[in-house]
Amino acid sequence: MSQVVQSRRLRAIDIGKRKAEGRKIIALTAYHAHTAGIVDPYCDFILVGDSLGMVMHGMESTIPVTLEMMILQAQAVIRGTAKALVVVDMPFGSYEASREQAFLNASRVLKETGAGAIKMEGGAHFAETVAFLVQRGVPVMGHIGLTPQAVNTMGGFKVQGRAPDDERRLLEDARAISEAGAFAIVLEGIVEPVARAIATSPQVTAATIGIGASAFCDGQILVLEDMLGLSEKTPKFVRQFGSLRAHIEDAVKAYADAVRAGRFPADDHTYG
Repeated sequence: MSQVVQSRRLRAIDIGKRKAEGRKIIALTAYHAHTAGIVDPYCDFILVGDSLGMVMHGMESTIPVTLEMMILQAQAVIRGTAKALVVVDMPFGSYEASREQAFLNASRVLKETGAGAIKMEGGAHFAETVAFLVQRGVPVMGHIGLTPQAVNTMGGFKVQGRAPDDERRLLEDARAISEAGAFAIVLEGIVEPVARAIATSPQVTAATIGIGASAFCDGQILVLEDMLGLSEKTPKFVRQFGSLRAHIEDAVKAYADAVRAGRFPADDHTYG
């Protein structure tokens, strides 16, 4: 029997279909063409996250990340992939001022990168902006709970959902973003019972993507470097599926030792 070959990238609408079919949605971050190419066959969508500020540039938060940085790395991810939907984070300051500002910057991201959707942080107060973008052809992924761009007002990277009124507030955030037309919503750093209530609520029709949330979410996402064991410190919700940091250190040490000892380059590595 001949194998069916996928002829196009997945689109935002395909993520919704996976939710409707009860199929788990798989996602990871990527910022480079080569790593994006590795994860592409296995992911439904790849997020070019503003976490690149911390992962790639050693920043303390995502706040200093610029729109130009996001566009540059998204272009690299698009070049390295063929299957997965590519979603690009809208960085801090690129969408909050007005819905018109959000559309101008989001449309620039889609036009200059070829990505299929954008992601923006915020709850019910951004529902109007989400609707404005969706009505103008911009697929939007929402993001509620622990929103890293609000780290200064949150007082740090704090788990959400523990206060008495949090479940009602977070559920309202998810419902409002979903009704505004978001095709998916990232639930980050939310205590499991509250995240489960959101993920299983009939009021939330958008696909729920968990990161430090609940197994009841429609899908899961992790930062690739965290999952591979490349990051020095990782949150509690990260499971390391690899330990590449140790392998890379071993390889670099072996290289340095070989050069110092004169074993590299050998005849096989030079041109006669």
